[in-house]
Amino acid sequence: MAKLKIAGTWSGVLEVELESWTVPMLREEVAKRSNMLPETINLICAGKVLKDDHGGGCDSKLSQLGVKNNSKVLATRISVDEGKSLMAEEERSRRVARIKAAATALVNRHADGSLPVEDFNLELEDQNGEKVRFGSETDRRAMMMGLMLHANAKSLIKRQMYKDALEVLTMGEEAFSLCDPKVLEFVDNVPLLQIDMVWCYFMLRDISWLSEAGIRLRKAREGIERAHGKDSSRVRLLQAGRHPELALHLRMELLEAVAAYHSGQFDKARNALTSAQAKFFQLQVPDESLSLVMSMGFKEQDAKRALRICSQDVGSAIDFLVEEKAKRAKEREDNEQRRKEIIFEKELVAEALRRNENDSQKALDDLTNPESNSAIQLYIESRKRKRCRQAADAKIEQLVAMGFERPRVIEACRAGGDDIHQIMLQLLGEPGSNPTAAANNNASTSISMPNNGEPSSSINNENVEGDPDSSFEETSATEDVNGRDVEMEDELANDLTGDVFADYDIEVTKEGEAISEYLSLLDSVAGIAIEKARN
Repeated sequence: MAKLKIAGTWSGVLEVELESWTVPMLREEVAKRSNMLPETINLICAGKVLKDDHGGGCDSKLSQLGVKNNSKVLATRISVDEGKSLMAEEERSRRVARIKAAATALVNRHADGSLPVEDFNLELEDQNGEKVRFGSETDRRAMMMGLMLHANAKSLIKRQMYKDALEVLTMGEEAFSLCDPKVLEFVDNVPLLQIDMVWCYFMLRDISWLSEAGIRLRKAREGIERAHGKDSSRVRLLQAGRHPELALHLRMELLEAVAAYHSGQFDKARNALTSAQAKFFQLQVPDESLSLVMSMGFKEQDAKRALRICSQDVGSAIDFLVEEKAKRAKEREDNEQRRKEIIFEKELVAEALRRNENDSQKALDDLTNPESNSAIQLYIESRKRKRCRQAADAKIEQLVAMGFERPRVIEACRAGGDDIHQIMLQLLGEPGSNPTAAANNNASTSISMPNNGEPSSSINNENVEGDPDSSFEETSATEDVNGRDVEMEDELANDLTGDVFADYDIEVTKEGEAISEYLSLLDSVAGIAIEKARN
């Protein structure tokens, strides 16, 4: 046991286990002896505030924080609000650390092959829809890390968690910086990240970032022009004359105007605001047009976005929505087919290894020999059919054992449906039962983004074992498997929406309010200047 000398809200000596005690444990003990709430106690040792967490998910021990036997600890009192603020800040820091740790874990497992490619795969495409060829594994890892962090930050921005988003964006920028600049020239992800960072500065109303904002915006404009072409010519060509980037340029011009205004460049600010305002008016969706598109069965948000992209043309907007729906369906079909092919290939390899008692060379010989490869495939298919028959027979026997007539059970099973509960409801004559609509436990998200350099991936929550005889098992979304932060990893994966137009889908309401605000400020400045000139 070590002794700590406590002073402040309570004075005395505490005996603690430095290797097992954490800061929250020490704070709670001091608070109890001080007759105060733990969140109102601040602990200082050796000139440093002892925070609840200094690691990536679990509280550090006192010994890890440099606390030693006979150390002096000052316990100070803070207000409840201040204490809550401190706890909120610590919670935010913990969350950001979890995001980085989860992203790093996903990238590492994807790179070393321990994360099956049918479970999680990222592919990057350039403005022409061609896959970007990475120069090295470092480039691939850096790009994957940057994409995941940027996607998560955009989700935080939507939830107005700008401070958190800014930290995650900073980590994303650091990840992208490790990638070969020549690879980044093909895509617009980094310029978009720069704009998002400046947007966070603006929403936090932190003008201390002003000089950095100007630099970021210049880089963003150069990168956007390089990726989209002069005056967005490349985007216009790829999108058949549509204007998906209009809202993005509106936001960029607004931010350029804000930076210019606070730098005293009032003429530059007014020009940028005037241009942004013109785009703002272009993006306003008429109620009549919105009603017409929605009458075709489309959701309000989708209809608004389509009308903005198509310059308020109703016919073009409907065509666009139909095309996007068909494209998404094709991508889901392709990703599912690819996933099945990958699983079958794994089963093929596993069976070849089993037959050759894990001799990899002999297994490879079998796989490369057309005759033996075909024989293995036929065996796997035969075994699958046998398992399906056995499962169907077992299901029939189970229902018959419950008292249902065998002919009716067989008919219900043949009608379709793998869920025994649904079949049982049909046999009981329950209204609304549908045995053909069996529950599908495979949560799959397909991502394909050919126009703005976003990732293309397939994410599935199925666990596929190497042994083809293994059954599929469900895993809880919050289950901690082998030390993984499954909850955060799932969040990162889900943030990759696969929406090609997500970066350009901006509501612009806040932008419109800001344009009016800064135009008024410029009018005030102009009025003051005129008044001074008269005097």
